[in-house]
Amino acid sequence: MLLVLVASPGTMSADGFDELYSARAIVTGQGEKNRETGFRDCLDRVLVRVSGDQRLTRRPEMKALRERAGTFVRSFSYRDRLAGRPIHDEQGTYDRPHDLTCRYDPGVIDELLASLGSRPWRDARPSLAVFLDVRRGDSRYRVSPDDPRDAAMRESFALGAEPMAMRVSFPSSADVDAWALGPGAPELARAAKAAGAELALVGKLIWSDADLGWTGTRRLAARREEYVWTVRGVNFDEAFRVAVRGAAQILSGNGSP
Repeated sequence: MLLVLVASPGTMSADGFDELYSARAIVTGQGEKNRETGFRDCLDRVLVRVSGDQRLTRRPEMKALRERAGTFVRSFSYRDRLAGRPIHDEQGTYDRPHDLTCRYDPGVIDELLASLGSRPWRDARPSLAVFLDVRRGDSRYRVSPDDPRDAAMRESFALGAEPMAMRVSFPSSADVDAWALGPGAPELARAAKAAGAELALVGKLIWSDADLGWTGTRRLAARREEYVWTVRGVNFDEAFRVAVRGAAQILSGNGSP
C-alpha cells in the first residue's frame, strides 16, 4: 500500500492544461506593488513547471520578461493565508500574507518557452516511488508513509512536488526495509514497480554539522542512464525541492540537474 502525496495532472485534457499552466506565489497583501512582485515570481514558476527546465530562470533574457510579467497573466486570484483570524490593531490587509495564483494561456507560455530555446514538457508526469534514507547522529531510518516521525518530511516532499506537477509516493511500512537498493538501473526499476510506481527516486539525507545543514543525494535511473545529484548545507525543504526539480530536469529531456 502506498500513500500518494501529490497527484497533479500532467494530462492533455483542458483541466490538465489549466492546472499545468498556472503558478502560485506568496505575497504580502493585495497592493499593486506586491502583486507585481508576485507576477514576476509566478512567471518564473510557470515556465519551469511547464518545461521542467529549472535553468530557464537563470537565462539573461528573463530580466526583460520579468519587467512585463503581468502582461502574460490571463487571470489571477488571492487566498488569504490567515483567513478566519482577526486583523491585529497595527496590521492592515495590506500586509497579510496571501497566496497569489496566476493562470496563463498555454499558447502564451509556449511562445515564451520557444523564445528561450525551450519547449513544453507534454508527456504525462511519471509517478515516483521515493526511497529516502535519513541519518542524523546515531539516528538512521527510511521515511515511510505512516510513521508520525516522518510526517514533516512527507509533507515537505509533497510541497516540493506540487510546483512541478509531479506525483510522489512512499513505500508502505511492510516494504520500507525490504529493499537493499543497488546502484544499477534494473534494481531501481524493480524497486519502483514493487512499490506501485513508474520510477524510483532513491536518496540519502544526512545532517552535517560542518555544513550547518543537510546533505541530500539523489539517484534516478531514466532515459537509459543513471543520474546522481547532490545539495549541501540546506534545510530539508530545500533538499526536497532540489530532488523534485532535478527529477523533472531529467525526465523532461533537459539534461542533468
